[in-house]
Order: sequence, then structure tokens, then C-alpha cells
Amino acid sequence: MDPSLVAQWDAPGSPFLPTVGKGTQFLVGFSLVLIGLALFGGFALNRSLVNIPLIGVPASLALAFGTVYMFCAVGVYV
Repeated sequence: MDPSLVAQWDAPGSPFLPTVGKGTQFLVGFSLVLIGLALFGGFALNRSLVNIPLIGVPASLALAFGTVYMFCAVGVYV
């Protein structure tokens, strides 16, 4: 590994701060999953070509990101 990368990672003046903190990942993930399921339900009731970009794409993105945040929050136990 490049020593300059390690020095930048360990630099005290610039700590890494994630966009969503560890304590709020569960809330964000659960909210995104619920929003995605609600949008999916609305899309399933009225499927048309116009609703794909308006409702279908945001529903799939919310479910996808919500699932990833839930995996980060609670872990993956198989």
C-alpha cells in the first residue's frame, strides 16, 4: 500500500466522517425500505409506461439503498 495513502488516512486534521453515521444507519435503512415498499405498492396498482420513471425507478432505488443500509446497521447473519 502506498505510504502517502496511509499517512492521509491517519492524519489527525482530516478525520473520515461518513454521510450517515453508525447510530442512524438503522433508521435511514428502515425508512428507505418502507418508502420503497410504499412506492412499489403504488406502482403495482397502476403500471404504465409513464409510471416507470416516476414511481418504479425511485421505488427500486429506495429498496436497494435501504437494504444496503440495513445490512450495514444489523449485519448479515447466514
